[in-house]
Amino acid sequence: MQYFEDFRVGQRIKFDRYAVMQSEIVEFAKRYDPQVFHVDDSHSLTAELGGIMASGWHTTAIFMRLAVDAYLGNAAVLTSPGVDELRWLAPVRAGDMISGEAIVEEARLSVSKPDRGILTTGVRLWNLQEVDVLRLRTHAFIRVCPQD
Repeated sequence: MQYFEDFRVGQRIKFDRYAVMQSEIVEFAKRYDPQVFHVDDSHSLTAELGGIMASGWHTTAIFMRLAVDAYLGNAAVLTSPGVDELRWLAPVRAGDMISGEAIVEEARLSVSKPDRGILTTGVRLWNLQEVDVLRLRTHAFIRVCPQD
C-alpha cells in the first residue's frame, strides 16, 4: 500500500498502453454520449470528421483505468474532490494505442483532516504518434501512513 508520504513532487508515474477498439467506442457512446460521430460510421458528419471517434468522456474513463492500474489501485486513496483543466486535444480512434503519465505537482497535508494529504497530479495521455489526446489535473485525498 502506498501512503501520502510515498509520493513526492516531480515524481513521474508511467501508464501502460491501452488498445482502443471500435466496438468499445460505439458501446460506450451508445450508452453515455450517443452523438453520431461516436456511433454511426455511415453518417456524413462522421465521414467529414475522419471517422468514428471516442467520446471525450470515454477517453477520460480510459485515463482512469490506466491511473488505477499504475498507482491509484495500490494507494490509500480516500476520495477525490475532482479534476481541473480537462482538455480533449485530439480524437481517439479505433486502433489507437493510448499511453501516458501522471506527474506529481503538489503534495500537501490537509489542514482540517490530519489523517490525509492532498495529492495533485498533472496528467497527459498520448497515442502512438505521440500526439497528446488528453490533459487534466487531478486531486486526490490520500491517507497518511498510520502510526503504530
